[in-house]
Amino acid sequence: MGRGKLRIYVGAAPGVGKTYAMLSEAHRRVERGTDCVVAVVEHHGRPRTEVMLHGLEQIPRQEVHYRDTVFTEMDVRAVLVRRPEVALVDELAHTNIPGSGNAKRWQDVEELLAAGVDVVSTVNIQHLESLGDIVESITGVRQQETVPDEVVRRADQIELVDMSPQALRRRMAHGNIYMSDKVDAALSNYFRPGNLTALRELALLWVADRVDEYLKQYRSEHRVSKIWGSRERIVVGLTGGPEGRTLIRRAARLAEKGAGGEVLAVYIARSDGLTSASPKELALQRTLVEDLGGTFHHVVGDDIPAALLDFARGVNATQIILGSSRRKTWQYVFGPGVGATVARESGPDLDVHIVTHDEVAKGRGLPVARGARLGRSRVVWGWLVGVVGPVILAVLLNTVHLGLANDMLLFLTLTVAAALLGGLLPALASAAVGSLLLNYFYTPPLHHWTIADPKNIVGIAIFVAVGVSVASVVDLAARRTHQAARLRAESEILSFLAGNVLRGETGLEELLERVRETFGMESAALLERESDVAPWTCAGRAGLGRPVDRPEDADVDMPVGDHMALALTGRVLPAEDRRVLAAFAAQSAVVLDRRRLQEEADRAGTLAEGNRIRTALLAAVSHDLRTPLAGIKAAVSSLRSDDVAWSEEDRAELLEGIEDGADRLDHLVGNLLDMSRLQTGTVTPLIREIDLDEVVPMALGGVPEDSVELDVPEALPMVAVDAGLLERAAANLVENAVKYSPPGDTVLVSASAIADRVEVRVVDRGPGVPDEAKERIFEPFQRYGDAPRGAGVGLGLAVARGFTEAMGGTLTAEDTPGGGLTMVLTLRAAGSRPELQHAVTPERRTT
Repeated sequence: MGRGKLRIYVGAAPGVGKTYAMLSEAHRRVERGTDCVVAVVEHHGRPRTEVMLHGLEQIPRQEVHYRDTVFTEMDVRAVLVRRPEVALVDELAHTNIPGSGNAKRWQDVEELLAAGVDVVSTVNIQHLESLGDIVESITGVRQQETVPDEVVRRADQIELVDMSPQALRRRMAHGNIYMSDKVDAALSNYFRPGNLTALRELALLWVADRVDEYLKQYRSEHRVSKIWGSRERIVVGLTGGPEGRTLIRRAARLAEKGAGGEVLAVYIARSDGLTSASPKELALQRTLVEDLGGTFHHVVGDDIPAALLDFARGVNATQIILGSSRRKTWQYVFGPGVGATVARESGPDLDVHIVTHDEVAKGRGLPVARGARLGRSRVVWGWLVGVVGPVILAVLLNTVHLGLANDMLLFLTLTVAAALLGGLLPALASAAVGSLLLNYFYTPPLHHWTIADPKNIVGIAIFVAVGVSVASVVDLAARRTHQAARLRAESEILSFLAGNVLRGETGLEELLERVRETFGMESAALLERESDVAPWTCAGRAGLGRPVDRPEDADVDMPVGDHMALALTGRVLPAEDRRVLAAFAAQSAVVLDRRRLQEEADRAGTLAEGNRIRTALLAAVSHDLRTPLAGIKAAVSSLRSDDVAWSEEDRAELLEGIEDGADRLDHLVGNLLDMSRLQTGTVTPLIREIDLDEVVPMALGGVPEDSVELDVPEALPMVAVDAGLLERAAANLVENAVKYSPPGDTVLVSASAIADRVEVRVVDRGPGVPDEAKERIFEPFQRYGDAPRGAGVGLGLAVARGFTEAMGGTLTAEDTPGGGLTMVLTLRAAGSRPELQHAVTPERRTT
């Protein structure tokens, strides 16, 4: 049985009609006799969608128990047992309740497809994993439920369900999407016209890209070489000359005139690497085309017109833009040129535009090939073989006569050997000497510089021509090989430097050591000075060579700006090495600047943090600590006063005030001490295995009775924690929840086990916290909203998170369904790690 087929309805936002379209398709298939069932459909109480379920067979959902609540999910096993032809599975990105067979619904769909069941599903564009950041920037909401793009890309059919923002908002206002009590909030937040328009554009573009992929796949499978002008694709042929920028801008203007136009700039390099292109100009043109929304491509091909046309047809281009030739008039004797050839061979499917520019007919400069150093020993051996070798060979041939043809081949062999060893000049000398010796000793009349037989003249001329030709080819190949090896080494070095720039890696000393090793120097140093008259100082050094205090004392110095230089000792570098050395010098200056900026940022951050802590601490001491002290002092003064006869009730009330003030002081000072311990890193937990029901109830001692509902099952696994730190963290969380809960509402403290973790949830029904502030409330000295000054110094949650992370757990905040805030404290279950940490437990304070 083959794999099932997947069809997905994609929408820009909830309510556009994806589920309705899916159910309509199901009715059409049922009418055609297809065995179609509803595996799971979420109608969200929408009457028109719910009506569409009538007449379709529905597979009962399975019940999943989670946290003492019963949820329903798709029963994959039941669907597989039923084995229909088509199954409807709504909301592909849905996250299953823990305890289900798979974590995600799209994984359930993969099981059905693998079993040969066709699936029809739905997904909103904001749930695609790759678009999470873009959707968040548009709507301000981070989607927690996502589906990998590849899952949707692999679908056999993708259909866009579209609706204008105005129509969608009308549906919302009429109550066709959400309940009436949620309509106003939805219209003013997520369903704003701007949000819906941006999401709609995102959905249209994503589906259009998928259609383009299907078109390419179809053309490839059916070997369609003819261009289908589904949309304008403009290929710009670049030569690396300055006219390229003009061509790119012209192509961008043409692309803007057509819907969905695309610009593809291509530079075709010869396979031998011989080119007159300017790397700097090509880099500028790459940046320009990318800034204009196009793409840059580098293609290798010896036949430039054929390579350009092959590329254009491969990307299904509709137009090619080329610049008018820069060749001078006399150069056309060598051929019609690239533009004319491309226009002649493009055929009826491709339009070729020849664009004029300022460089027309100004000529194309060819690169000057610089000779490669073959080494002194190779050159010497080349001259010996080329000059002395023919003399020795002539002496040997005078004793053994092999015939003029064989003599010529032997002399030619020496010429080739001279070219391989010493290059062109020794080979030319060998050809000259060999031809003279052939003429004098072996060409009649012998021992004369004349040649009697005209055939021998032709033979010697051919020998010289072949010798010179072979020597030229061999010499050119040797030079190109040397140049290619050198350029490859330079490219590797520059790639290494570019990677370090992007990643921010490599310290200054490591970079200088790399410079020293690359160029085989004894030492490398980066020198700098503050002004032209100031002395030089060393910012970094590598190697064991003689120290250099001034660039003038070095064997090689490379200036970097006006007041910095890279100095090397060991040998004098050739001029061709200074290009790479300049890149190293610039990178050294960048690393030095980055290091200093980082040091300044660290110092500034430390000072800013210290100032913030000191300011907040002073504010806390000046008010939050003085307030209970003032209350205690007033109560004590009243009790000690002899002027007033206090009743027992009054004395009890004053004593209660003293006790409350002392408790507040104890709590505040304890939090301040705990925060200081966390910041200095002196909190060392003693991890051991304990039961939650031994610790969590002890954390409720500082809150009023009947203000907390405790739900910690005895069957929970033990946790690996520090009992004292956990008690303090839980106490701060409970105190914070009680503080913000409405009067009469209780705080729920529950615990549950998930995989190898245990979660403790502190749930309140207070005002809640917006998403952008959920992390900020864990920072020191933070109070949310209009909390009164007497509510504390804002350290409770910071201390709770610090203690939790010290034990290897996590503490996060999330919304309570129906309103409020839930603190989720996640701990490691006992046995989840092979070893437990043991240390001395510091002094703790209890709430």
